[in-house]
Amino acid sequence: MSIDDSAVRRPTKWRGRPLRIVAIGGGTGLSTLLLGLKPFTVARPGAPLVDITAIVTVTDDGGSSGRLRRELKVLPPGDIRNCMVALSEDEALLSRLFQYRFSGGGGLKGHSFGNLFLTALTHITGDFAQAVKVSSEVLAIAGRIYPSTATNVALSARLADGSTVHGETRISRSRSRICSIALTRKCSPLAETLDALAAADVITFGPGSLFTSVVPNLLVDRIPRAIAESPAVKAYFVNLMWQPWETIAFSAADHVQAITQHAGANLLDCVVVNNHPIGKTVLAQYAKRQSRPVESDLDRVRSMGITVVERDLVRDGLKIRHDPAAIASVALELASAGRRRREGSGRSRQARF
Repeated sequence: MSIDDSAVRRPTKWRGRPLRIVAIGGGTGLSTLLLGLKPFTVARPGAPLVDITAIVTVTDDGGSSGRLRRELKVLPPGDIRNCMVALSEDEALLSRLFQYRFSGGGGLKGHSFGNLFLTALTHITGDFAQAVKVSSEVLAIAGRIYPSTATNVALSARLADGSTVHGETRISRSRSRICSIALTRKCSPLAETLDALAAADVITFGPGSLFTSVVPNLLVDRIPRAIAESPAVKAYFVNLMWQPWETIAFSAADHVQAITQHAGANLLDCVVVNNHPIGKTVLAQYAKRQSRPVESDLDRVRSMGITVVERDLVRDGLKIRHDPAAIASVALELASAGRRRREGSGRSRQARF
């Protein structure tokens, strides 16, 4: 299931048919990738046109999303809201509106307007997935956003000390290494999600929290199988830094191993890693919070039959973040490679291209 990195780099003459990108994840990492891809949803001379589908985890139980989930029995809207903002036609205005948090008002304090908007539409339509669809149409977003499931599910984690922790927030704060996570009940994906996976040129995972943004999507029934059967290139964007407590000391290969373990199969064709040095001053600040760069143990990754794609992916600033344009550029390269594989080798997953 490896690919040839030289083929990834090889330019493809644009033929006009949109490249189909399915991005799986949650949190700010997924919205960062979507933000970088959005300019390519509008035709430009010499540039590829992109068709985007985001598949978003719905296990958040903290902050405004958690409160709405507990009090109004809706799926958590926060990650969906971030994706809508990233893909919105007028990102600046919508970001200010949807990300606006009430600083007072009793029960309104701490809630974002976007979360309340999606919650209200859920009650009007009677279905969270339909509320997301209607919201996307009203806001004219550049792409489609689907919750990974319409079922109200939560996470549990088995830790290295033998204990079990329930709830995403508690899992993120666990001081013991996470061995595995699971959903609290069986659930199914939307039919539209399965269709998008089957038609994709590239399926991306991350960047984002490994155990609370990426892996939960792979615990939904039928999603791992749909990914495995898709002829798309499957790529994991490795996080730049450890997530405090959740992935302390995890290397790139450890991330891959966790994805493989929870999916029940080696789904990945390639991993995308940063090869640009990060400034010592900002690294020192992160080290105080138990966060260090993810080790790129690339030989171990390659021994799994996975291609490594190395690029400069870091955005300059006081926070260590992926650069939206940089990771979008890689996603486009991989989508082009996936299109060549689809057209040249049909559904053969062993083909090199």
